[in-house]
Amino acid sequence: MNTKKEKRINRHKKIRSRIHGTEERPRLFVFRSNQHIYAQLINDDKAKILISVSDLDLKEKKPASAKGSGGAKSDMAKEVGMLIAKKAAEAKIVKVVFDRGGFIFHGRVKALADGAKEGGLQF
Repeated sequence: MNTKKEKRINRHKKIRSRIHGTEERPRLFVFRSNQHIYAQLINDDKAKILISVSDLDLKEKKPASAKGSGGAKSDMAKEVGMLIAKKAAEAKIVKVVFDRGGFIFHGRVKALADGAKEGGLQF
């Protein structure tokens, strides 16, 4: 029987067979761990990471939410999305291909995508 991680990896392989990042339209890859969220703009033609951002890069850390209040990780994910959009704009990148990394498109992954869209990236 496959574990959750193996199922996610298999979903990501299926997604990666269909999408490809180029220099003009790089792939926006999202990785979500239990504590942090990471986003990268990748040029698959040259196998090169153009821009990398995580919630660890944010200057002012917000305190972890108390039990039941929720939303702190999603808020950080949205800020990460806005930060990668800002860095992409500085590098003159407007359009990207979104790669959710096999994760379900809700919660923190969706918040990051919304932040990137608000920041000016087009999917």
